[in-house]
Amino acid sequence: MKIYQVSTLQALALGYSRAVVTVGELLQHGNIGLGTFEDVNGEMIVVDGECYRATEDGTAQAADHAMGVPFAAVARAGADAGFTIGSIADIGRLKEVLTLKIEEGFGLNSMHIARIDGTFSKVCARSESAYRSHHVDLKDILSKTQRDFLFENITGTLVCVYYPDYMDGINAPGWHVHFLSRDRTKGGHVFDLVMTSGKIRVTRVNRIEIQLPSEPAFDTYSLKEASGSDIKKVEQGDGKH
Repeated sequence: MKIYQVSTLQALALGYSRAVVTVGELLQHGNIGLGTFEDVNGEMIVVDGECYRATEDGTAQAADHAMGVPFAAVARAGADAGFTIGSIADIGRLKEVLTLKIEEGFGLNSMHIARIDGTFSKVCARSESAYRSHHVDLKDILSKTQRDFLFENITGTLVCVYYPDYMDGINAPGWHVHFLSRDRTKGGHVFDLVMTSGKIRVTRVNRIEIQLPSEPAFDTYSLKEASGSDIKKVEQGDGKH
């Protein structure tokens, strides 16, 4: 099983948000995953081989296959039966459950993609509008463009991507979670939730292919200068729902 990743989180954190591939090209490599769009124009959720863009107000719609992608990670979901889970009080507990599951299979040093189809009393999420930039840190961009929103009593799918700690910078270590409603009209990057029940399928990944940008501008970024604390802030956010 392979994850296909576009660029690195370090590059995105330092402001490299130009198109590397198109949505159509991305979907040739996987049917589930997450990412963002050119100029950080919304949050990406890939489910069942379709790509959706969540806008700054939480509205989701199918993404045009010609749209540019500066950063994403996709894979082909496995066909395992999965397992059911009951009430989950917050996203911290959900990540604990997922981590325990992969630890049971001695998988903490591997990558994983989990799909959770569930019912939620609350999903606190966020997305953003486009901001064209060059060498402007992502945290500064998001401070201008990012919006939080709350979904209540909703059914949908969580796409959860796990990278081990030693891959910090290539992607966010630990679990990164995006949401898409069952009717495919709402979504975003999740920073908290309350889940009533759900079914979880976890796919272990032991290979990664990284498509780096080919334009000369990419080489003007010193990727090791990306701050770990800034990456963590971008990933976790500061939503207060």
